[in-house]
Amino acid sequence: MRKALILLSLLTTFYSFCAHSEENPKIYFETDLGRMVIELYPQKAPITVANFLEYVDAGFYDGTIFHRVIDDFVVQGGGHTFDFKRKATRAPIVNESANQLLNLQATLSMARTGDPDSATSQFFINIKHNTHLDARGDIPGYAVFAKVIEGFDVVKKIEKEPRGLYRAHPEAPNYPVRILEAKRLAAVKPNAPAALQLEAN
Repeated sequence: MRKALILLSLLTTFYSFCAHSEENPKIYFETDLGRMVIELYPQKAPITVANFLEYVDAGFYDGTIFHRVIDDFVVQGGGHTFDFKRKATRAPIVNESANQLLNLQATLSMARTGDPDSATSQFFINIKHNTHLDARGDIPGYAVFAKVIEGFDVVKKIEKEPRGLYRAHPEAPNYPVRILEAKRLAAVKPNAPAALQLEAN
């Protein structure tokens, strides 16, 4: 019962901070399988969001693939080209998994090694609530910083892609699923034409 109350409290905290807000920055990924819109949470993960947006603004994610897909777990991307060459990144960032944001379905977290402070450009999208990725007490987890608010069906399409063709990358789709373009969405202004809602570089 106590564990259930703690979980309810954490979920309440998550939604109170991360409820859809027009003030939160948003980006979109145009992929080979469709578009997804992602809302970022700078108040809870300022370092992670700033790092992610720097990669977006630099065009770093354009042409990268979702190279790691695991059923009922995650879809991971943001670091490799279609031929599995790893792109050069900036320095790693501090882990912000203590921000009380949970690895719920459709959330984005930073991928990292066993070193909690090793995340650079790679991220993953949670296909379900992966509780074992959440921070626990003094044990760091994987830092949640955003959520897919439109186009989660695209994530599910990626999850269903056939895999296993590449011996060295068995979790990669047989046909590369690329991020064709990653770009910020401008804040929607009342009565603004839809054509003006895409933020210019």
